[in-house]
Amino acid sequence: MNAFDYILLSALLISANSETVGPFVWTPVKEPHNVYIEGDVILGGLFPVHEKGKDFSRCGRINEERGIQRLEAMLFAIDMINDNDTILQNISLGASIRDTCSQDTYALEQSLEFVRTSLSTVALDECIVRELGNDTEGRVVGVVGGSDSDVSIQVANLLRLFQIPQISYASTSARLSDTSRYDFFARTVPPDTLQAKALADIVLLFNWTYVMTVASEGQYGESGIDQFIKEATARNICIAESLEIAFKGDPSVYDTGVSDLKKIKKSKVVVLFMTGHDARGLLAAFQRDNSSHNFILIASDGWGVQDEPVRDREDIAEGALTIELQTTRVRIFDEYFRQLQPGKNSRNPWFDEFWDQKFSCISSTGIVENVTAETCRENRLTKRNHVQEKKIQFVIDAVYAFAHALQDMVREVCPENEVLCDKMLPIDGRHLFNQYILNGSFIDIVGSEVKFDNRGDGLGRYDVMNFQKNPQTGEFGYKTIGKWSASYGLQMNVDQVVFHPSVRIDPEVDMPTSKCSLPCGRGEYKDIQEVKCCWVCLKCEPWAYLKDEFTCRNCPEKYWPNENLTACHELPREHVILFEYHGVPVALASLGMLATLSVFTVFFTHNDTPIVKASSRELSYLLLTGIFMSYLMTFILLSKPSVTVCALQRLGLGASFCICFAALLTRTNRISRIFNSASRSAGRPKYISPQSQLIICLILISLQVVGELVWLVIHAPNEEVRLSSDRSEARLICNISDTDLIISLGYVILLIILCTIYAFKSRKIPENFNEAKFIAFTMYTTCVIWLAFLPVFIVTNEYFRLQTTTLCIAVSLSATVALCCLFVPKVYIIVFQPQKNVRSLRSTSTRRSYMDASQSCHRSRNDLSTNSMRGSITPVHNGKEKQPIYAGKLTVTFDSVVAQPEEQTECVETSQAFL
Repeated sequence: MNAFDYILLSALLISANSETVGPFVWTPVKEPHNVYIEGDVILGGLFPVHEKGKDFSRCGRINEERGIQRLEAMLFAIDMINDNDTILQNISLGASIRDTCSQDTYALEQSLEFVRTSLSTVALDECIVRELGNDTEGRVVGVVGGSDSDVSIQVANLLRLFQIPQISYASTSARLSDTSRYDFFARTVPPDTLQAKALADIVLLFNWTYVMTVASEGQYGESGIDQFIKEATARNICIAESLEIAFKGDPSVYDTGVSDLKKIKKSKVVVLFMTGHDARGLLAAFQRDNSSHNFILIASDGWGVQDEPVRDREDIAEGALTIELQTTRVRIFDEYFRQLQPGKNSRNPWFDEFWDQKFSCISSTGIVENVTAETCRENRLTKRNHVQEKKIQFVIDAVYAFAHALQDMVREVCPENEVLCDKMLPIDGRHLFNQYILNGSFIDIVGSEVKFDNRGDGLGRYDVMNFQKNPQTGEFGYKTIGKWSASYGLQMNVDQVVFHPSVRIDPEVDMPTSKCSLPCGRGEYKDIQEVKCCWVCLKCEPWAYLKDEFTCRNCPEKYWPNENLTACHELPREHVILFEYHGVPVALASLGMLATLSVFTVFFTHNDTPIVKASSRELSYLLLTGIFMSYLMTFILLSKPSVTVCALQRLGLGASFCICFAALLTRTNRISRIFNSASRSAGRPKYISPQSQLIICLILISLQVVGELVWLVIHAPNEEVRLSSDRSEARLICNISDTDLIISLGYVILLIILCTIYAFKSRKIPENFNEAKFIAFTMYTTCVIWLAFLPVFIVTNEYFRLQTTTLCIAVSLSATVALCCLFVPKVYIIVFQPQKNVRSLRSTSTRRSYMDASQSCHRSRNDLSTNSMRGSITPVHNGKEKQPIYAGKLTVTFDSVVAQPEEQTECVETSQAFL
């Protein structure tokens, strides 16, 4: 500060504190409303003794809690220090305390008195120095206060010019933490940055993501709400509306604010960073609008636990959550304050006015308007009518902080007698503040630690309060439901919170909600609409992960999102295993293979019996081989894919079916040709011998095998990883599509169709040739199985395990039908009715039917033909004739033929070929 600034400020001081200004004349104005106590060291004090005035009045009514109690707390602390022999033993503290009337401009005027004597330390023009005085008596070395942040900011800007330390007991604005601008300011309370964090943590705890804010005009409200918005944004809490209440005191301002809040339909929570006066005005507006049930109020320590904001508005404020600095009641101060009486507290010029207002009476020294005149002598401050203001502890701590700093300075600078020595005078405010106040720490009178950080801020500790109605007594009051600390965060008992009875409780969460949009579900991302906290939830693709709550990203191919949808992991290779679906396919195939081997064994051991020989042994063995291979395909289809397995699947499936149905087609074709030829001529059909039939069958099979081999060459078999349609499974399968598989079986399907046609055409042959009927039944059943299988196979395309299992069962069922229909009757006769396993011919037919059959089989046997034409046959049994049998229908019986030459039994074998 240069000399010109001092001269200008000096002129301001002289004009502000004198009745007349003349050449070098200054007469101080007598101030009846201030406290001055003599002492070796003077501490200044600033307190909102009066509330803000209305209209043109600068000061309003007495501020009972924030004004009178806090002022008396400073006087009480000074008394305690002066009476204590362990601190400032030989030094007495004095005080110069002034009223701010809760206004920053008025507080600045009052603070000018603190800096008046400080001008004597600067070498100014001699005339000014002469008028101001050159001694240090009565010089203020530090200031306790102010209360409101606006007041402290204005005063701090002034005091820093004169290097006067300042310790506030209630100002919490975050701007005061700026040491570059407020380098002589400290406070025993934490800054609003911590209070904003506490409020944001409370909102987050209840999962309220869409809130509104209302702030008082000025440093406290504006900086506090700015910090809250910053903290809320960091916690993904959106601000639906942010209002500021202008300092006018007009009820219409609050009514407009309430109207604006009601426009936001989905937000139910209102965060208040307001002074107690503004909080009261807003509650009154809610009361006039009858809309308190629409909102949940969360208030800063400007409301805290004060009675003034909620007086006569308790039903409106019910359920409000407030935070208050964590303090301990100073019981010894209550004893001090309760013994004060009007007329006897001469050092506090406002005490009588306080008494008159509190008890609505007229004391001997005060006049109060609009009260009933009655004696005040009998009134007393008691536990029932006096509640200690919450920041009393911080006022006392501020005074003690100065005392401990001065004590440490005296011990260092004046160690001989520990009194104010010449080395300390005048007291260097910068040295006192930086060296002793900021670095000091002590335990206060209630056992709490007091210290400052490098920015002069106090420790951050808050109580979370809930304004509730006592259900037993019906009285309203604040209840502590939690705590917040900068070190351990929020600790709160949610079950003890009681909201306004009219607030709607969401039954799903059992508490009120305040959200613009519901949270998105699993696998959904937020599509932000016009307002940040309002969104539409859109579904991500199943194979996508959430990069953040607003963005989906697709996983690379063959990768899948993890359980939390935060990243991708490689899909495991899935393949069918043998014993899936309780091993049904394997069990069926195993039983079928065992049955096929049993039939093969029976046929082989009875290879020369009539039934086996009449069954076209070569084709039967070939058919059994195809059936066995069909059962074997189950194990190949259920094996883990590899080059070998894939090649066997391609060759085996088509070949096994082809062997079965090629053999059946050869048989049905032979039957059809024999009887068709018999009806047209007596000549023997070509290629009906066993060797011819075997060659024809092998040719049919070779066509399928050659086609399969060509396919293997063109498209080499191999395993591959194929994704399901939803990309959730990486399937290890052979490199053949379902369509290719069905096409590869086209030739087999053709064989089935032809075989079915021939079986159908042969359905009316004579009864003795009944194997055609078994073949027809086999083909009909096979067609039904595969007609049912194909739709199932296509429908289960996405369920490859079920699809493969279905294929295995269909293949096994087809083999089982052929085995049961074509071989079980023969095995039954061979094993259980061996007496029927002889060369015999039983035929019941018309004479023409028999003649057709006998002409084709026994053209060279004229005697049999002649007897046939006569309508009778003489049976022969062991070389003896039997009695001929005559009937309307001719019956031919060969019970037994012994040692007949092979060329003479051709007819018998042909007749019994399909017994």
